[in-house]
Amino acid sequence: MVRLDAEGFRKATGVSRETLERLTVYEALLRKWQKTINLVGPKTLDDAWSRHFLDSAQLYPLLPESTKVLVDLGSGAGFPGLVLAILGVPEVHLIESDVRKGAFLREAARATGAAVTVHSKRIEAVQGLQADVLTARALAPLADLLDWGARFLTADGVALFLKGQNVEDELTDSTKYWKMRTERFDSVTDPSGSILRLSGIVRV
Repeated sequence: MVRLDAEGFRKATGVSRETLERLTVYEALLRKWQKTINLVGPKTLDDAWSRHFLDSAQLYPLLPESTKVLVDLGSGAGFPGLVLAILGVPEVHLIESDVRKGAFLREAARATGAAVTVHSKRIEAVQGLQADVLTARALAPLADLLDWGARFLTADGVALFLKGQNVEDELTDSTKYWKMRTERFDSVTDPSGSILRLSGIVRV
C-alpha cells in the first residue's frame, strides 16, 4: 500500500474538504498525544493516513444505509469508531477501558465535533446499548468479539470487523459457538487483511 498524505486520503475516499479538515484536526491531536500516551504503534504514525484513517474509512461504504447507532469495541485511539463518526454515522459509542485513552477520545471528539459517547469501562460493564452496527479493529479473536459484543446488536444488526491473516482459523473456531451469515471483503490497506461483515448472528 502506497503511503498517503491527507490529500491522498481525500482522493482515495472522496470525502468533502470539511470532513478532511476535521480528520486533519484529529490526526494532529493523535501526534500530540502520542508523545505521552502510546495510542498507536510508533512505527505506524508516519503512515497514519493509510494505516489508521483509510483502514477505518474503508468500513463506511459497507455500513447498512439505515445505520443510526454504532458501537465500537476497544476503541483505543478511535479507529475505526471515531473516523466513522466524523464520516457521518449519527450516533457512535466508543468503549475503551483505558482512562487516558478515553480522555484522548473525548478531546478528539470535542475538537472535531463528532457525535460520539465515550464509555471508559470494560466492555462487559457497559449496559443498555442497542446498535445497528458493531465494529472492532485489532482487538481480539472473532469468537471473543462475538462473546463480548453480540448483545449490543439489534435483531437485524451487522458486525464489521477488520481482520488479519488468521481470519480463516478465527471463523472456523467461532462457528463452534455462533451461527451467522459471513461476507468477506479484501482490505485496501493490508494485502493479508480482510473485512468481515456478519449478520444474522445467533449463539449456537
